[in-house]
Amino acid sequence: MAAAAGRLPANKNIKWAVSLGLWNYFPQGPLTDIFDVMRDTGFIGMRITSFPSFLKRYPMSIPEIRREAEKRGVHIVTISFGGQTHIAAQQKKLVADAREAMTFLKQFDAKHLVVFPPGRLKPGEDVKSSFKTMCDTFNKIGEAAGEMGFRAGVHNHLDEMVEGPEEVHQCMAMTDPKLFAFFPDTAHLHLGGSNVPEMFRRYKDRIEFMDYKDARWTTPTEDWRHATGNVLPKDSKTAKFFASIYDLGDGDIDFPACHRVLKEKSFKGWICVDLDTARKGPRHSYERSGAYITSKLESIYA
Repeated sequence: MAAAAGRLPANKNIKWAVSLGLWNYFPQGPLTDIFDVMRDTGFIGMRITSFPSFLKRYPMSIPEIRREAEKRGVHIVTISFGGQTHIAAQQKKLVADAREAMTFLKQFDAKHLVVFPPGRLKPGEDVKSSFKTMCDTFNKIGEAAGEMGFRAGVHNHLDEMVEGPEEVHQCMAMTDPKLFAFFPDTAHLHLGGSNVPEMFRRYKDRIEFMDYKDARWTTPTEDWRHATGNVLPKDSKTAKFFASIYDLGDGDIDFPACHRVLKEKSFKGWICVDLDTARKGPRHSYERSGAYITSKLESIYA
């Protein structure tokens, strides 16, 4: 790891990205500071979160964002998109919202839309019917994406309707592979009870974008404190989640096995190293994750 620390990820067949969401947990600075971290650590793509409100948090015009990104050799590559896809009455609006998000992304030559499922339903609600509606909406979003030259896919997530392995399987079975892909998150797969490499292998033909995020269930021994000053009680579910997210190589996920699956399919595309926490700051965590990539993964497939 130490020997690899001086090298940046190769960004050849696999290109490496960050999620803007990490910076929500740190005191706000300009977007260009984040671009600088990306350039310096070799994570040259960004997944936008909280679209379109992030444009108020980081008040720059779209031409300014593109100009500053290009100046540093970094890219906007996708958006985290979500909504009440399980409600039939919302379907038309959500497809229109997805088109709006992809219209934004077109200005950065992006090609992917990461679609999050809705939150889990309360006891007594009609899960079966809602799940079917969600998958139907996913197909319609995927159809719109195809028309616009994009590929949309589901991003599995804890506390959402596609969480555990059976829900992933059900979603894959109920969506059209020609319309809708699988954009897995390794940490949420692992913490949700899935065998991550097995899931990659089973759906390798539908994986076109993904998050590499390391994790192991960890119970915090003290309150969790974000750099913004926000405090989460140590016995809360949210504190346990943040305590369970780690820099690449520090958790339990078998990334070399996942990487071998990507090599088998000659994957060419983006992997987002989406850190929900960075214990010593984003730059430090992305330097460490980059060292793991160059020392452990690039010899398998770069």
